[in-house]
Amino acid sequence: MTTYRISQLAERAGVRPTTLRFYEQAGLLPAQRSESGYRLYGDDAIERLGFITSGKRLGLPLEEIRDLLQVWEDGLCTDVRHRLRPMLATRIAEAEQRATELDAFTERLRQALTEIDGPPRPGRCDPGCGFLHHQHDPQPTPIKLSPPRPTTDNTGDNGTTPAPIACTLNGSDQAERAQQWHELLDHAQRRDPIDGGLRFHLPAHTAGEVAALAAAEQQCCAFFTFTLHLSAGELQFDVHAPDDAAPLLADLFGTPN
Repeated sequence: MTTYRISQLAERAGVRPTTLRFYEQAGLLPAQRSESGYRLYGDDAIERLGFITSGKRLGLPLEEIRDLLQVWEDGLCTDVRHRLRPMLATRIAEAEQRATELDAFTERLRQALTEIDGPPRPGRCDPGCGFLHHQHDPQPTPIKLSPPRPTTDNTGDNGTTPAPIACTLNGSDQAERAQQWHELLDHAQRRDPIDGGLRFHLPAHTAGEVAALAAAEQQCCAFFTFTLHLSAGELQFDVHAPDDAAPLLADLFGTPN
């Protein structure tokens, strides 16, 4: 049987070695140890990683993937399908809910666009402009791209409803996301404090990866805001969070140099 060290398996599977170590800690990918203490994997690890990747592409949390792996190891294909079915039904319901919310939000944007394409009113913009809500109108429901979580009422003084200080990722996925940020931001040449957040100075070639991870973060933690500015071969990446989210900001993005 072929054996692989962690760097060899990572290269073959197209993942980072730190991801393999995280999967081991999460109980997804066991590893043997050589006499020198190196992690060793067999050919079955490649198939196991394919199974994990398939589960993540379906949006399954790591806890559910771990449950499925146990069934996959000990049972038949029929058993795996039986266990997977309710998981997929839940994901479909969540996706349909998000699609409904997105459709409603898209219609709201179209209505606003129709209003501003009409003849402008003289003077300042007021509720008569159409796209502004009258004070007696109900506040529109903010768009949520993930299942709602219970939160306290933190409506601001201006009547708007800020994004709730809550993350829709479960514990294992939060740990994985934090690890992804730490790996990426290790490339930072400098990190400075700014009002309400942090500023990272990164090599320009990281811009695509930073943007993709920031977009993913917005899907589950909408209270974070990100700004990317690329110039002179450097990426300036700003992260802002409300005061109440300062501990989460530090956990994910660290502290200034």
